[in-house]
Amino acid sequence: MNWCRFQSGATISYGIVEGDAVTVVEGIPWQEHHVTARKLRLSEVKLLVPVIPGTFYCAGVNYRSHVIKMAQKRGAEPKFPEKADIGYRANNALVAHGENIIKPKLAGEEFQYEAELVAVFGKTARNVPKEKALDYVFGWTIGNDVSERHWQRADRTLWRSKNADTFKPMGPWITTGLHPKDMRTIVRLNGQEVENFATGDMIFDAETYIAEVSKYITINPGDVMWLGTDGVPQNMKPGDVCEIDITGIGTLRNPIVAEK
Repeated sequence: MNWCRFQSGATISYGIVEGDAVTVVEGIPWQEHHVTARKLRLSEVKLLVPVIPGTFYCAGVNYRSHVIKMAQKRGAEPKFPEKADIGYRANNALVAHGENIIKPKLAGEEFQYEAELVAVFGKTARNVPKEKALDYVFGWTIGNDVSERHWQRADRTLWRSKNADTFKPMGPWITTGLHPKDMRTIVRLNGQEVENFATGDMIFDAETYIAEVSKYITINPGDVMWLGTDGVPQNMKPGDVCEIDITGIGTLRNPIVAEK
């Protein structure tokens, strides 16, 4: 089932997407809610970021091939993570499916996509055993962890390289009933396929991350966890369109424009 968050006129609601229609839902999908009889055309509503998270977790380096190829690009030896460390991203960077990724005036050529599977939590998780970790995930969506590599290398933190405005497209909706092992991630730049990898082929799977984080931090309903990317991302420039497909979810599509 695909759950979207959308705007119709001045009203923001959740809805269930079925074909080209959206059934309006009163309430929040992972809390008490009521499915109404009201239907709208999908083409007539504005899709929003499917959830504004209380906490925005990001797994970072999490695919073996990505580590190897990025190290080769730098002329360095690959260094794999020893444990499932987590990072954070900022809500100010979130934009929805179809909205513009704005390349800042001060950004360099290494302005790149990173296609990521995103877990959306529906239950409070604390000290969760790995074998039950996915029980706390309401559903899955798609994230594009846009990155400016010069800033990433130059700064002590990721404050601008990963968190500048519009650097975190997420959507188009949340899909339930899926498992990462059954998914494949495809990235297209201007219609040309540039990445294609098994989504579930992670160094540390979603279950490991959820179990590890919940030892120390309470994960709340509505929080999200981005789970890393594979491959060697290519540069994006104004005028490009980046599309990310993940099996069973759909397509996250965003144009790249220059800052005015």
